[in-house]
Amino acid sequence: MDDKSNVKPCAAEASAPPTRAPHAGGGGAEAGHGRRFSAKRKLAAVQRLMRGESLEALSREMNLPAHRLSEWRDRVLIAAESALKERERERDARDEDIVRLKAKVGEITMANELLYAKIDRLEAGRPLVGRRSRR
Repeated sequence: MDDKSNVKPCAAEASAPPTRAPHAGGGGAEAGHGRRFSAKRKLAAVQRLMRGESLEALSREMNLPAHRLSEWRDRVLIAAESALKERERERDARDEDIVRLKAKVGEITMANELLYAKIDRLEAGRPLVGRRSRR
């Protein structure tokens, strides 16, 4: 029976995770498990990476695996590219509208100029005549 009592503490010790100091990092992919980061905090971390801060140092500081930070950075870059493409498409649509509207304004301006020229020709030989009533 002594063997069984000795086995249980050993099994419990083997299954228990080793305790480490918080500043020691460790845990690899397990680090930060269960912690959620707000979008602002993720973006701040990615901005620090984009400014040239070391991935490893930031990973240690935030107690996150480096692959997670890399994933956030990749998602931000893809989203930024997508946002820029969307803006280009919007501009293209707006540019087409602007070209169409400028052409329409040009047509209306030419029609007005032709009408003014016709009015000038009709009234060239005579002064403005007042209308008489029909009574």
